[in-house]
Amino acid sequence: MFFVYAIYNRQAKKLYIGQTENLESRIEMHNKHVFAGYTARFSGEWELIYQEIVVSRAEALKREKQLKSFRGREFVKKYIPG
Repeated sequence: MFFVYAIYNRQAKKLYIGQTENLESRIEMHNKHVFAGYTARFSGEWELIYQEIVVSRAEALKREKQLKSFRGREFVKKYIPG
């Protein structure tokens, strides 16, 4: 089982979309700035705003790519807290 997820940083007003096998651990790593990538650049807490469960990593990667498209981002932005 894999997760495709979107997290949002209110302080930086930034959105991140990714996929993982362990969602709870991954969000914790984003908030502890374990990754030297995009989410580590911004201070503030990343909160889960959207998630989907898929059966395989291949499906997760495909769905992640869809959500990162213009239409996908517009879909996910509806879940950003007001």
